[in-house]
Amino acid sequence: MTDLTALKYTAEHEWIALDGDVATVGITAYAADKLGDVVFVELPAVGSTVTAATVVGEIESTKSVGELYAPLTGEVLEINEAVVDDPSLVNADPFGAGWLVKLTVDPAAVADLLDRDAYISLTGGAE
Repeated sequence: MTDLTALKYTAEHEWIALDGDVATVGITAYAADKLGDVVFVELPAVGSTVTAATVVGEIESTKSVGELYAPLTGEVLEINEAVVDDPSLVNADPFGAGWLVKLTVDPAAVADLLDRDAYISLTGGAE
């Protein structure tokens, strides 16, 4: 199981796990729950450059369509093809098999993101 306190978060309900200069990104269980059943995921192309706080993809559910924001500036190293093929992974395991993209980033930029306590405060106590 993922140590949720080791992750960083954004106000757009994304989580970031940093390993060296590689950031794995997904949406939180809170966001997955609010979206409802995810039925389609569009992710950026591998090798493309993304800029922090810009829209880089789309997550469509039975309730609505949500935009995926880049939490950090960097290059798309890998996308989760399993989620593209089976979007329900976002709901079933948002902090594990439901990850979305891996970015090569400047590790120092992660310090500006929210820690677990700040994220839970943002959601009013929901995880």
